[in-house]
Amino acid sequence: MASPNRIPEIRKDTVNNRWVIFSPARSRRPSDFKSKSNPVNPTSQPECPFCIGQEHDCAPEIFRVPAAGPDWRIRVVQNLYPALSRDLESSGELAGRPGGGSVALSGFGFHDVVIESPVHPVHLPDLDPVEIGDVFMAYKKRIEQLQCYDSIQYVQVFKNHGASAGASMSHSHSQMIALPVVPPTVSTRLDSMKEYFGQTGKCSLCEIRFDTLLIDESIHFISISPFAATFPFEIWIIPRYHSSHFHELDGVKAIDLGRLLKLTLRKMNVQLNSPPFNFMIQGSPLQVSPTQLPYTHWFLQIVPQLSVVGGFEMGTGCYINPVFPEDAAKLLREVSISS
Repeated sequence: MASPNRIPEIRKDTVNNRWVIFSPARSRRPSDFKSKSNPVNPTSQPECPFCIGQEHDCAPEIFRVPAAGPDWRIRVVQNLYPALSRDLESSGELAGRPGGGSVALSGFGFHDVVIESPVHPVHLPDLDPVEIGDVFMAYKKRIEQLQCYDSIQYVQVFKNHGASAGASMSHSHSQMIALPVVPPTVSTRLDSMKEYFGQTGKCSLCEIRFDTLLIDESIHFISISPFAATFPFEIWIIPRYHSSHFHELDGVKAIDLGRLLKLTLRKMNVQLNSPPFNFMIQGSPLQVSPTQLPYTHWFLQIVPQLSVVGGFEMGTGCYINPVFPEDAAKLLREVSISS
């Protein structure tokens, strides 16, 4: 529970270079900050194209795990309704656009879906750490394939779980979008990490202090509530080792990450009543220079959908969070999960 003496604070997120207002007066007790959603988990859905046996109703397959045979565990497929077109050649800037500094590029890119299980009611925290590790290794394989396209600069891996988090399908899946540009939030994050490195000579994520912010830890990773969390009960899972790219992950670390992610999601479900959530793998552009390697460091961000973004946030880029991260970390850390 939050201290009754807490006063509002304005904290700077030095990784993403933004300000967050912590306003405990706007919150109930953090322990009461639970999702009001009613998760629906049907045992089957005969017409779901992501279920085993329904592959003919799905978009074209890119690869599956195992690589051959009908009894797959993971499938990576094209998105049936892609945000970008893989059929367009990346031809650079389009001509004939309005003035005023406007820029338009052809909508070339890749939008893929990673089907995490062949069985409809099975969700990510239901899988064992090895199986979750296999999902991570599928991300890695697909990123390495996308690296072959010279015009692809950044790959965003993300998962939307629950309708209010943006999921249009209830079957457990995640997505990957490969872009011919580096998104501005990524550029801002890298510039902010570069600034910290210039001032200290150290990576901001390697140096992060997590004493009161720690939720759990494993051999290779820690889970924390970040010091300037943008959203209530936001969680970062950070590699203990310095690494610029998620796709540098090996099989042993993938299983370790799977174990910690499973524990984190289960704790979040218990404490917050199985909220809809998003997770994003926050990495670096595919091509980084040797001078960028010392300060670029990937992490996995989890955002439970417990609040809405309002006009103040949209207008300023400054967020209001009613839950101090120290309180969120303590509540999640103390959740007891049976093995």
